[in-house]
Amino acid sequence: MSVQTNRTEPLEESEVFHILGNDRRRAIVQLLAAADGQIDVSDVATEIAATESDTTPVPNNLYKSVYVSLQQTHLPQLEEDAVIEYDSDAKTIRPGGHFDEVLRYVDGHSDDYSRVLQLHLGLCTLGLVIIALAGLEVPVFSSIDPVLSSVMMFLAVAASSLYQLLG
Repeated sequence: MSVQTNRTEPLEESEVFHILGNDRRRAIVQLLAAADGQIDVSDVATEIAATESDTTPVPNNLYKSVYVSLQQTHLPQLEEDAVIEYDSDAKTIRPGGHFDEVLRYVDGHSDDYSRVLQLHLGLCTLGLVIIALAGLEVPVFSSIDPVLSSVMMFLAVAASSLYQLLG
């Protein structure tokens, strides 16, 4: 059913935002992330219908509506963008080539970026402390050139950013 199952080029950020801009596609990504490897489409439809429903049990017509929209719209879109691999015979989905790329943007899955930001904040704070101590002529730090220490901290932040970008 896929139009572009062998997509290898990275997704543009605008494409990721389009994918995650829909509640049901975002739910598919979140449910698949919580599953171990694959998940049944019927389970995804049940979870989404339960989330959208204000009543228990979920009305059958809502479940059917969600299931059909997954089959006709959301799963093909995610498969086309190589976010998922959809087995239409077994009615299961599993992560595709760009799954992790999209998952980074989902709430609760940005730990790597949070750690990098904390590292950058720590490096900048350390640099400022060293410059301040050198400026106050604290004995050990007074021999440190503030310009050199500033350049070294900026290089450390740049190297960390480059590593994150290429890694």
